[in-house]
Amino acid sequence: MEQLTGFQRDILYVISGLEEPYGLAIKDELEKYYEHEVNHGRLYPNLDDLVENDFVQKSALDRRTNSYTLTESGYKALEVRREWEEQNLQTT
Repeated sequence: MEQLTGFQRDILYVISGLEEPYGLAIKDELEKYYEHEVNHGRLYPNLDDLVENDFVQKSALDRRTNSYTLTESGYKALEVRREWEEQNLQTT
């Protein structure tokens, strides 16, 4: 997880929370969070990196649409990150 960018971690969180995690749905959720447009040229290369690093599995929904799901490594990475955040988050 430490080798991922913040944007890639956000993608993992979004994928884990979507019922149908396909490219445009992931993009829409990121745009809601960031409150600005997320370019395709930024999103899809990062999705491909996550697939290449075995955090995400990519499969075809149809000829134009791919679905993205977390792998076991992806879920584990989020779990480890969440534990680290909880240990280091100070509440007032």
